[in-house]
Amino acid sequence: MAHELYTRTNQKIYFAGLALEQLAQAGQGGAMNAAALQQAGREAVLFHLYGALLGLCHEIAGFYHLPETRAPRAEAYLNEQVLAQAANPELAELVELRQSRDSWLARLLAAYNALYEPPRAPREAKHDVTTPLIAAVNLDAPQAEPELDGATLEAWRQHLKQLALRLRDGLSEC
Repeated sequence: MAHELYTRTNQKIYFAGLALEQLAQAGQGGAMNAAALQQAGREAVLFHLYGALLGLCHEIAGFYHLPETRAPRAEAYLNEQVLAQAANPELAELVELRQSRDSWLARLLAAYNALYEPPRAPREAKHDVTTPLIAAVNLDAPQAEPELDGATLEAWRQHLKQLALRLRDGLSEC
């Protein structure tokens, strides 16, 4: 493997594709541990997509000779402070995507970071016979996120792949 920064990004995008294939196979199989295989596949895809994002950040940092070119977390690049120090359109686009809560990048980062959260039991209402039949509902309580499906993960992979290709076109010196 060449020692160019883009090779790591490409490799992680490819690995995410392989993990998506395994996720699809786990969903089709009738194995007793199919649910565990699917969860492992989802986590593997998220791991590789995050690695591809980090690789893309390293590419941008290397091209613009940013002070920190080897940060171990993508979030180290995707903030206003880094952008203020070394303004460039590629990083600005990534920061904007991260800040938009509904963007694919923000959802990818949230899903990746959720992998490191401890499991939480769902809150259940107490069942007491003296409780009134009409119960108060807390609308501010966070709703459980639906499980990521292969189509969403593949869409994120395609977005990341297209973004990398487009940003590389802008980074190439003519």
